[in-house]
Amino acid sequence: MFSWDTTVAFFETFIAKKYYITLLNGVQETLLLTLIATVIGLIIGVIVAMIQVSEFPNRYKWLGSILKRTTKLYVDLIRGTPAIAQVSFIWFVVLAQSSMPRAVVGGIAFGINSGAYMAELIRAGIQGIDKGQMEAGRSLGLSYAQTMKLIIIPQAFRHMLPALVSEFIILIKETAVIGMIGGRDIMRAANIMMSDSGNFIWPILIATATYLVLTSTFTYIMRIVERNMNKGRF
Repeated sequence: MFSWDTTVAFFETFIAKKYYITLLNGVQETLLLTLIATVIGLIIGVIVAMIQVSEFPNRYKWLGSILKRTTKLYVDLIRGTPAIAQVSFIWFVVLAQSSMPRAVVGGIAFGINSGAYMAELIRAGIQGIDKGQMEAGRSLGLSYAQTMKLIIIPQAFRHMLPALVSEFIILIKETAVIGMIGGRDIMRAANIMMSDSGNFIWPILIATATYLVLTSTFTYIMRIVERNMNKGRF
């Protein structure tokens, strides 16, 4: 399979049939799907985490208890089931009649999935801030919400950012299962190349290298941001 003749034949086909365009389209859909999932996941994660760490007034304790139990069930359910099952359920059941593009449906599905993990990251980040910070804010006359907004969350965000970026990088790889609902991501592009060319080695190697380039690029960017944050530039 790695003979010179088969390698040359594959890359001649790669150029002749414009597989590189198929691959670039796959990269575009993967990044779009990942971006949608990250935004949705971050919104869900913030809401869920804030519910879990918030102190509800006495007259709303019952509501707080219901919300906390509901969000805990959501987190446990998502983290305890495979992403491929969640994507299938949303595509074939929840949004079966929808005309939305597969990348958008996949983004919603993975956003719901990612939200559970982001919620835990955000919750841990907020709870990792010294309790004295909350007491200091309240002693200055700030409300609970104001103290969270102005003091706790900005500090927690600095600690959470590397983990949140890591979640984005993980999503790039996990979204490979979107091909099962007809999405044209990187792995789908590799499958098209394998089917058309009859070569099973090079398409997989190209897809693997593409994922490696994407994840390495975002990892490098994350390290630069983290380094600048530690130096107080952000």
